[in-house]
Amino acid sequence: MSVMESTLPSLDTEFALSADEIEGYRRDGHVLLRGVASREEVAVYGPAIAAATERYKGEILPMEQRDTYGKAFLQIMNLWLHDEAVRRYTLAHRFAKIAADLMGVEGVRLYHDQALFKEAGGGPTPWHQDQFYWPLDSDKTITLWMPLVYAAPEMGTLRFASGSQREGYLGELPISDESDAIFEKFVNEKGFPVTAPPAMNAGDATFHSGWTLHSAPGNNSQSMRSVMTVIYFPDGTRVMQPDNQNRENDLRTWLPGLKDGDLAASELNPLVYSR
Repeated sequence: MSVMESTLPSLDTEFALSADEIEGYRRDGHVLLRGVASREEVAVYGPAIAAATERYKGEILPMEQRDTYGKAFLQIMNLWLHDEAVRRYTLAHRFAKIAADLMGVEGVRLYHDQALFKEAGGGPTPWHQDQFYWPLDSDKTITLWMPLVYAAPEMGTLRFASGSQREGYLGELPISDESDAIFEKFVNEKGFPVTAPPAMNAGDATFHSGWTLHSAPGNNSQSMRSVMTVIYFPDGTRVMQPDNQNRENDLRTWLPGLKDGDLAASELNPLVYSR
């Protein structure tokens, strides 16, 4: 074990989910869990993730030169491949078991992680469905969304259309001004309650289904909204034939070497938890 590994807090202890939390997730398509990571754990992993994000973010255009997607957040994916602390975080037994318990599956694999840092003055995140991008033949996918700093609503915490996951795939609408307008109308017409968590402490987390419609306001504070996300899918899931360009890109990037019907288990999709 390296010196760094020996000084990183373990994230293998389990988090006790209540029956109400599991029921709420399956009913609403999302759930807010307090204290998924402790203050002490976030004090170590938060700066490490922020430092890795800074190292690998590449060239960033000025805000006024970005499109709506670009203004929403800085997005850096699969940091776990480049940094030991991020690897320990992304592959944490605790987080993966929560994902498996909420979905009611025997084991979960990693799709990818992504740092989502919404800058001060950053724009809103349009309404969208995550799984539009994923060539996975399963209705059970889930994303952990954890702020690494105190996140007040005005910093751009997520809003969810509760129950919208039951609608499944809602069409070829990548995250954009168009998806925002169409899904805003859809949410209103269907009468889905829009649920926005109150302020979240560092280490609190939401988990949401890949089909759950969600969005976020802009960051109207003077601080960075530093968030880390991890996406999981059930072990045994198979690859589906991509039906849009975004899924074709994801297949090449996150499921390299696989094709329609293959088990979704490339070297980039380790088994993170199994009962």
